[in-house]
Amino acid sequence: MTTTPRRARGRQGLVLVFTGEGKGKTTAALGTLLRAWGRGMQVLVIQFLKAETGQWGEVKAARRLGWEWYKMGDGFTWRAQDEDDSAARARAGWQLAQDKIASGRYDLVLLDEFTYPLHFGWLATEQVVAWLQAHKPPATHVLITGRYAPPALQAYADLVTEMRNIKHPFDAGMRAQPGIEF
Repeated sequence: MTTTPRRARGRQGLVLVFTGEGKGKTTAALGTLLRAWGRGMQVLVIQFLKAETGQWGEVKAARRLGWEWYKMGDGFTWRAQDEDDSAARARAGWQLAQDKIASGRYDLVLLDEFTYPLHFGWLATEQVVAWLQAHKPPATHVLITGRYAPPALQAYADLVTEMRNIKHPFDAGMRAQPGIEF
């Protein structure tokens, strides 16, 4: 009988990071969630910057699909009224993520825009990585998106994809398009 070095039987939970300056990180993550959901997997989304009141296309679709979805932010950081409140929301989002990941109920957990709290110093990257190493169930996939993924997170991850901006309609002065950007 031949076996491979990584688990020959059963799923090996991966840590995936989609980062970079280009558009498409959340979009690619949602495609991954849709693929997992189509395979009968339990999926969960926790967004770290998007405001609780936001009703973007993906939020509406997720509601129709029955996905569990949490928006923990107060909006984009450059519009935030109170950075201390934004940091507290990020810490609350991370506590929720820890509880949900550790529960073992989910096959794939998306931590959308999670690199920002790490980049801004609201959460310590080394502590987040140490927690994931110690508590992430072996079969659970965790997908993290956002610009500025810290090197320690990239080193820990099983897969890191960097989105690069080559051309964007914003560059030509076009506004965000429903169904494309939101």
